[in-house]
Amino acid sequence: MKLNRHVLRTSVVLAATALVLTGCRSSSDEGSGASPGITDEACPKAVNKDNGCISLGVISDLTKGPFAPLAVPITDAQKAFWNKVNEDGGVAGYDIDVTSNIADAEYNPEIHNRKYQEMRKKILALGQTLGSSQTLAILDDMKSDNVIGVPASWNSAWEFDDQILESGANYCFEAMNGTDWAVANRGVKGKVVAVGYAGDYGGDAAAGVEAAAKANNLDFEKIETPAGQDNQAGAVAAILKQKPGLVFVSTGPAEMATIVGGTAAQGFTGTFVGSSPTWNPALLKSAAAPALEKLYFQAGPWGPFGTDTPGHKAMRDALGDVTPNDGYTAGWVWSYPLLAALKKAGEDGDITRESLVKASKELTEVDYEGILPAEAGATKGDPSEVAFRSSVISKVDKDAPTGVSITQELTTGPTAEGYDFSKPCFSLQ
Repeated sequence: MKLNRHVLRTSVVLAATALVLTGCRSSSDEGSGASPGITDEACPKAVNKDNGCISLGVISDLTKGPFAPLAVPITDAQKAFWNKVNEDGGVAGYDIDVTSNIADAEYNPEIHNRKYQEMRKKILALGQTLGSSQTLAILDDMKSDNVIGVPASWNSAWEFDDQILESGANYCFEAMNGTDWAVANRGVKGKVVAVGYAGDYGGDAAAGVEAAAKANNLDFEKIETPAGQDNQAGAVAAILKQKPGLVFVSTGPAEMATIVGGTAAQGFTGTFVGSSPTWNPALLKSAAAPALEKLYFQAGPWGPFGTDTPGHKAMRDALGDVTPNDGYTAGWVWSYPLLAALKKAGEDGDITRESLVKASKELTEVDYEGILPAEAGATKGDPSEVAFRSSVISKVDKDAPTGVSITQELTTGPTAEGYDFSKPCFSLQ
């Protein structure tokens, strides 16, 4: 145990005695029975030299996958978040190292699994695991390892899994809210089409669109489309044939822009609402920009980069001079629940993998510094009761820091409000 760790560190003799009596683990104690990823030794480049070290893993999409333009700032924001935690003294006598175990999985579940195997004995928890299907590929191992993870995704299945600490409304509720908003504010009638990747991301959003379509007496059609900007001709043709009033898109930014631009060029004037990961401010420099400004809206879990909250300001201050991108916003916000769980595990006695899993199941609130309400981080209770169901809707705004500004603040639409969330909206398992 690490009770009174700073007192124990007041002399070499006492520290050595404590190590003997408590079996505290050093970085060379692999397999000793103590939790991997946590040591009494200081972190590399430690901010607090007298603190121990907690190592977090990051498995992201950093080079050639469809979300690399978002994942690089996501990862950089998480580095800035935990550096700020360290500058504020750390957590329970530990600094947090989120830089030593970073892996690029290229948005590929098989690579994601391989990267986890390479780091599973080196980390206490995953500070980021990007992608729904990708995270599902390692979830069984995470459970056997007692490793919790922060998802870079909003799969509705995460609400039902103790290993995952999510933030914000899931894809399913987000799609319900986006569809309800479009019906109320864009006069959508007739048919709604959900276009997205095959699998849990596109499938989860499509399930939400379908529920909202039924609630609003709209016809519903689902179109699966592959990743790749050059692979969207089928989706474009299907939309032009269906002539829906609303298209809800759940792809990467490049695919979304290709779909919106391609249909608009052939005379389509319906409304597009995209899941949160469909936007990137670089799209304002693309050929699709005029169509996006006219037809596209984004459903999102929280306010964009320039929003006026203490948490957004803390993020911007910590990042310094960067080109605004809501990958930064997501990476920052996703880190708050893990910080809360680490603090709770420390307050309850000692931080181990097991105690961190326990703490992550017992959160009644999370301090998001105003970015989300505290109850948005609750994990204790039935998912149908504690799941956060509110989303923001943003419009394209070329004068905003990340090219979008809020047109509707955090709101729970009627479909999400009344939805029976007794199981995930969609699952391949």
